Amino acid sequence: MHRRLPLVLSTALSLALGALAAPTAASAASPASGSETGRALAERSRTYRATAPYLLHANAVKAGYVPDKYCVYDRTAGTGALGYPHFNHKLDGSTDPAKPTALFYEDDKRGGKRLVGVQWVVFDRDQDPTTTDDRPSLFGTPFKGPLKGNFPGQPLHYALHLWLWKKNPKGEFTTFNPAVTCLPGTTRPPNPAA
Repeated sequence: MHRRLPLVLSTALSLALGALAAPTAASAASPASGSETGRALAERSRTYRATAPYLLHANAVKAGYVPDKYCVYDRTAGTGALGYPHFNHKLDGSTDPAKPTALFYEDDKRGGKRLVGVQWVVFDRDQDPTTTDDRPSLFGTPFKGPLKGNFPGQPLHYALHLWLWKKNPKGEFTTFNPAVTCLPGTTRPPNPAA
């Protein structure tokens, strides 16, 4: 049996997709970017549609996105947080706008989780941090990297974050979002050996 999204979620998705269809003043003023802008908007629309079911946290877990029990924040610069990463490692290497590798959730202050962003992870083909000839892009935006692994065993990789479901005042493709916070006691304890 197919589950329908609640009316509030359906309405939010409709509004988001409607906003995508309207060209921005910047894109209208730049005729050279017309086809690129159109492609980026189409890719973004696919991401909205594909991730809308994950507004219900249980749907993401059921689809294979494994929740991290810790909220991740920017320990170095203190410029915000990612929230709780949920990785589906079967999607490592995906550059399909409808198949992000990770989803990011924040506490909704009612004991649940609210979807705020997504991420794609593609492993560096030659594992050489000085070459970038295999850098992927989505939404007309190149992935960041090559980056060192975030956990033991993760190879050099490229990554692209998209703050699709919560505005990031630093930019929609910026890694950390200052509008996302981690509640006290929800972050990974510091590693004393580090």
